[in-house]
Amino acid sequence: MIKIDKIIVVEGKYDKIKLSSFLDAVIIPTNGFRIFKDKQKLQMIKDLSKDKGLIIITDSDSAGFVIRNYLKGTIDQKLITNVYIPEVFGKEKRKSAASKEGKLGVEGLSEELIKNALLSAGVSFDGKKSDDDKKAGEAIEISDFYKEGLIGSSNSKAFRLEILKRLGLPEYLSTKSLLEVINLKYKKDEFELFLKDIRNSQKNEELV
Repeated sequence: MIKIDKIIVVEGKYDKIKLSSFLDAVIIPTNGFRIFKDKQKLQMIKDLSKDKGLIIITDSDSAGFVIRNYLKGTIDQKLITNVYIPEVFGKEKRKSAASKEGKLGVEGLSEELIKNALLSAGVSFDGKKSDDDKKAGEAIEISDFYKEGLIGSSNSKAFRLEILKRLGLPEYLSTKSLLEVINLKYKKDEFELFLKDIRNSQKNEELV
């Protein structure tokens, strides 16, 4: 079992069951959109977050991002670690049909994919260094996004979607959140090389 001291918030009880199979942590389900009306549970999450910090792991679909953004809007941002699971299409075994967007939720992902998502968000465990531990040097700023064409140009949205795809991140990730993830994963020069590789690949595809 992997010991994690921070409080973990997920959407449903099956997500909690999945994480509890390999994580030793306090895991609290929001019970979907019920958290919007459950002021008592929200206050409990707020209080526990002040002492230990909070990890948010929601599904990669639009509903997951609505719940995540609600929590981000009510809890001090400094206390939150956002863990973004990759977009994987499929159906959970217990369900008769896939979700509306056809994406697997937390409960349907492999232990390995969830561990990788935790590491990418800066959570270290089992002697493994997170991407946050690897980060060093000058931070990547929103101005760098402008410079590299990730915002402010006609193809910026398509370029960002390609980056999200390459990094296994959900398509609903905001530009601000993408910047946070990039700073966790890359030094500035590494990020420039990553973008260069994408551009070269796109040029090669155009020539085929």
